[in-house]
Amino acid sequence: MIYEEGTVALITRTQVIKKPVEEVFSVVADGGNFAAWNPTIRASRRLDAGAIGNGARFEWDLRGFGEVVQEFQEFEPNVRVRIVPHIKRLAGGHRFRFTANGDETRIDHELEMTAKGMFRLFAPMMGMIGRKNLRDTANALQTHLERRD
Repeated sequence: MIYEEGTVALITRTQVIKKPVEEVFSVVADGGNFAAWNPTIRASRRLDAGAIGNGARFEWDLRGFGEVVQEFQEFEPNVRVRIVPHIKRLAGGHRFRFTANGDETRIDHELEMTAKGMFRLFAPMMGMIGRKNLRDTANALQTHLERRD
C-alpha cells in the first residue's frame, strides 16, 4: 500500500520469513551490520557503545541519500523498532513490527518519508525511491535469513 499526499509518502509492506522472531529481530537490531545484507546500504557502522535499544545510533551510506545517521526508537525486542533518519531534507522513518507465528515471523513494514525545505520539490520521486528501497530491503532480509543454517 502506498499513500502520498503533498510531501508525505507512507509505504507499507508485509512479509513472512521462515525463521523465529528472535532470529529475525536480532538481524534488524544489528544496525551496524545492515550493509552486509541490505543492498540499499553501501556501508554501515555503529556510532555509540552500550546496549542496543532506544537511542542507539548508526551511520549508513544509504542509496539515494548518501551518509545518514540513523537512530533506533520505539525499541521493543522481538516486537518492534523504528529506524529514524537524521537528515535535513527528510523526516520519517522505517517501522518494523514483528509477530511470532511458530517458527515463522510476520513483519509489517511502514516507511514514512516527509520532505522538508527545498526537497519538497522532489516529493513525487520520494514515493518511487521509498517503494524501491523498501522492496529491496524486505527481499534482502528474507533472502539473508532464509539462507542461513
